[in-house]
Amino acid sequence: MAERDGIRIVARNRKARHEYEVLEEIEAGLVLRGAEVKSLRDGRASFTDSFARVEGGEVWLHNLHISPYAHASVDAPDPVRRRKLLLNRRQIGRLTAQTREAGLTLIPLDIHFRRGYAKVTLAVARGKKHRDKRDALKKKTMQREAERAIQDARRDR
Repeated sequence: MAERDGIRIVARNRKARHEYEVLEEIEAGLVLRGAEVKSLRDGRASFTDSFARVEGGEVWLHNLHISPYAHASVDAPDPVRRRKLLLNRRQIGRLTAQTREAGLTLIPLDIHFRRGYAKVTLAVARGKKHRDKRDALKKKTMQREAERAIQDARRDR
């Protein structure tokens, strides 16, 4: 998909920043089985309704759909199974404390490869209200119109 600083972004959760107010971002390793890595490299992942949860001192990613790899010779695991995320104990403790706070949740922002390892960017986020979404859309539209006006003024010179 995109590449920056040796990081190749495979899939991005586009709805996340629209639906949630991102407070903090954390990078976590992703435990995969079999040909899931090859499927991810092909960009065959979907974030629909995916979220992360701290359970029993470990962080798990739920509802991330990784399509089975077409050329795999062994049976593929369940495409929407929960997947373990790799974080250190201090990070898990901080996430546990933050998600206990009312209204905060963990959502994946993107999946990328860093030095050959699959990673997930998690966000500690708070759900936006309908009016917040409208305000954000209004600001974005105003910004776009202002940039367009500046470009038109430059062309008219």
